[in-house]
Amino acid sequence: MAPNFNFKNRTPAQKCKAFVGVTFADGSGKIVGLLLAYILSNLAHQLLKPVHQPRITSDIVIGLMLGNIKPIRNAFELEMIQTLNFIVEFGMICYMFVLGLEMNPYVIFKPPTRDAIVAYAGMLSTFILACSITPFLHFSIHRHIGLTLSLSVSLSGSGSHILTRVITNHKIGKSDIGKLGMAAGIHSDMITMLLLCISFIFFHYDGHSTREHIQSSIKMGSALIIQSLFTAKISPVFMNWINNENPEGKAMKGTHLVLSLAFMVFVCSCATWYGFHPILSAFMAGICFPSEGRMSKWTVGKVNYLLSTVYYPIFFFWMGYHAKLHTFEAGNPGTWARLFSLLVITSIGKVAGTVLCGAMLGFHWPESVALGLLLTAKGHFYIFMATSAAIRQITTSTTSSTMVIVIFLTVVHTPFVVQHIIERARKRAPTRRMALQWLDPSDQLRILLCLHGPHNLTSSTNILEISRGTADPGIVVYVTDMIELTDQIAATLVQNEGVDTVTVTDKTVMEMREEVSNAVQSYVDENGQGITLKRMLALSTFSGMSQDICILAENLMISLIILPFHKRQREDGTLDGGHPGFRYVNRKLLRNATCSVGILVDRGFGLIGRISRSQASLDVAVIFIGGRDDREALAYARQVSRHPGVKLTVIRFLVDSSENPDRPATYKDNTKEQEEEMKIDDECFAEFYERHVAGGHVAYLEKHLANSSETFATLRSLEGQYALIIVGRGMRANSILTVGMNDWQQCPELGPVGDVLSGSDFSVRTSVLIIKQHDFKGDLEGLDEDFSIM
Repeated sequence: MAPNFNFKNRTPAQKCKAFVGVTFADGSGKIVGLLLAYILSNLAHQLLKPVHQPRITSDIVIGLMLGNIKPIRNAFELEMIQTLNFIVEFGMICYMFVLGLEMNPYVIFKPPTRDAIVAYAGMLSTFILACSITPFLHFSIHRHIGLTLSLSVSLSGSGSHILTRVITNHKIGKSDIGKLGMAAGIHSDMITMLLLCISFIFFHYDGHSTREHIQSSIKMGSALIIQSLFTAKISPVFMNWINNENPEGKAMKGTHLVLSLAFMVFVCSCATWYGFHPILSAFMAGICFPSEGRMSKWTVGKVNYLLSTVYYPIFFFWMGYHAKLHTFEAGNPGTWARLFSLLVITSIGKVAGTVLCGAMLGFHWPESVALGLLLTAKGHFYIFMATSAAIRQITTSTTSSTMVIVIFLTVVHTPFVVQHIIERARKRAPTRRMALQWLDPSDQLRILLCLHGPHNLTSSTNILEISRGTADPGIVVYVTDMIELTDQIAATLVQNEGVDTVTVTDKTVMEMREEVSNAVQSYVDENGQGITLKRMLALSTFSGMSQDICILAENLMISLIILPFHKRQREDGTLDGGHPGFRYVNRKLLRNATCSVGILVDRGFGLIGRISRSQASLDVAVIFIGGRDDREALAYARQVSRHPGVKLTVIRFLVDSSENPDRPATYKDNTKEQEEEMKIDDECFAEFYERHVAGGHVAYLEKHLANSSETFATLRSLEGQYALIIVGRGMRANSILTVGMNDWQQCPELGPVGDVLSGSDFSVRTSVLIIKQHDFKGDLEGLDEDFSIM
C-alpha cells in the first residue's frame, strides 16, 4: 500500500513526525532493493568472469530478478518511481554525452575505410530485413511509420562499448579482426545514433496537426543545427584555453573545472529548449565536442567511473521494475513470434551483410560470420529505449521485456564468438615447432641461408659445410639473396605469369645473383653429397623484407634461418659501422620468425680455407649457460659435431654456490618457472653429454662462476682459441651469470654473451654464431596478441 503523504492541517511538528514515520515504515523495501542491486550485480559479475561475460549480462539478470520481487516492488510508490525515472534519464544523458565524446564524426566525410564498409553493409542488410518483417508483427500499440523506422534503425546498430570491452578483455584488440570489429562497432553505433537523432526531428509524436508538426520539426532541426555548429566551432577554442591554463602535472583550477562543466551542460541542453529529446541532444553535443585534451579525458574517465559504480545498478533495477514479468504474456504466440523475429533480424541481417562485404574485401567467410555475430551486440541505450517505450505506452510491457531479452541474447554469445576466433587463429598459426631442438633425426634439416652479396660467399659455404651432417637424411639449403628494392631496381621488374610473378632484369643484381649461384653450385658439385641446394630471392624494401623472409621460411618449413651480421670486417680486423637497413631486418626476424634464427658475425670464417673431411682441423666451441636459446645452440652443435673435420668443445657455465658470493641487487630468487626451466636444461645437457661427450667425440669444459664479472672474464679468456663460437642469444634462468651485462651491450639483438664475443675489442680471428629459438608462447597461449586471421 502506498504511503500517505497528505500532511495538510497539521502542525510542523506533526508533519515532521508523520514524514519520518512513513519513511521508516515503508523505506526498508527501497533500501533493501537498491542495496541488493549493488551487491548482487557485483557478485554476479565476479561469478561470470571465468566465462568472460561482460557486466551487462549479469546486470540484466539481476535487474529483472530484483525488479519483479513483490515486496520490493510494493515498497516503491508512484512518486519514488517518478524520481527513479528522472535519475535514470539524467544518467543516460551523461552516458550519451560520453559516448559521443569518444567518437569522431569527421570520418563520415572521408572515403570509406574497411571498417566503415563492414559497418554499412551490416546495417543496410539488417535495416532492409527489419523494415520487411516488423510491420506485420505489431510491435507498437499504435501503428506509426516513425516507430517502424526507429525500431529498424535500432536493430541495425551495435553496442560499441560492449563490443570493445569483450574484445579487449580477450586480448585480441591488436589483431586484425579485433581492430576491425571495434572500429566497425563504433562506426555502426555512431551512424545509428545520428539516424535516430534525425528521425526524432521528423517522426516525433506530439499529437498536434500536420502544420504544427512541421513547424515543430523545423524548430527542432534548426536548434540542432545551431547547437552542433556552435559546439563544433566554439568548444575547441574554449577547451584549448582551459587545457592551456591547466597543463598536465598540475592540479586543475576549481574555477576552470566549474566553467568547463557548465559549458558542457549548456551545449547538452540548449536544443531541449525547442522540444528536442535531451538524451539525443547530449549525444549530438558530445559528438561535436573535442575529444582531445585534459578536460575531455577527465570527463570521460570520471563519468564512466560513476556510471559503472553508481548508475548501472539503479538503471537495471529500473529496467526490471518496468519489465513487469508477472504480466508477461507467455501463452500468446505473438510474443514468441516477436522474440524470434527480432533474433533473426539482428543475427541474420548482420551476418548476411558482413559475409557479402567480406567476400568483396577478400575475408575468410568464417571470420566474416564471426564479425557479423559480434556486431549484433547491443548496449545500454537500446535497453533504455525498450523500457521507455513501455513507460510511454508505445509498446506493451511484454513487448518491452521481449526486446530486453533479445538484447541480452545478442550480448551473451559474444565471448564465445571471440573464443572461436582465437581457436581458429591458433589452428592457422604454425603448430609444428620449427626448431632444431625438436627436429626428428630421420628428417632433413632445412636451412634458409641468407646473403647480402658475394662477400658473404666463403663464410656461408663454410657454415653450409659444417651444418651438412650425414648424407642420410641430408640437408636442404635455400640460399637466399637479400636485396633492397630501390626505385632503380623496381623500374627493371618484368611481370611474368605463373608462380614467379616478376623477374629482375637489373644488370647489377643479375650479375651478383649469377656469381653467388655459380659459387654455391660449384661447392655442391664438388662436396655436396647429401646436400640439396635451392636458390631464393628476398627482394623488398627493408621495412617489408623481414615479413617476406618469415613467409618464405614458414612456407618452406625451415628450421633455421642464418643471417649475416650487419657489420663487415675491415682489413685490420675491426668491424665497420654496419648497414642500418640489414640490422633492422635482423632485429625484426628475431622477434617475428616462426623458426630459429642465427646471426653469423664473420671474423675470417670464410678465410680458413676448405674444411677437411678426413681429419679434425677446425676448432669450434659451444657455450651452454641455460635457457631455451642455449638449448637450441646445443642442438645445432649436435649437428656440427657430426662433421669429421670439426673438433667441437662444449663449455658449460655453472653457478658456483660454494662461495656464496654477494648477489647483485637486481638478481631475483628463482621462481617456480625458472626452476622448471633449469630442470629442462639439465635433462637436455645430460642427453647431449651421454650421446656425444661420453663417447669421446666432443670435448667438455666446465666453468664454475659466481657472477657476471667472472662470466665476462671467462669469455675474454677464450680469445683466439676457436675459429667459431656458438652461443644462445638469451632467455636464461641462471640470470646471475649474465645480470648487468645488458648495460654494456652495443648490439642488444645479439644477447649479452654474443655481444661480448662480437665486440670490437675481442679476437679478430674468432667468428660467432648467435642462435635464438623462436618464441612459442604469448598472451593467447601460443598465439601473439597482434595475430592476423582475416
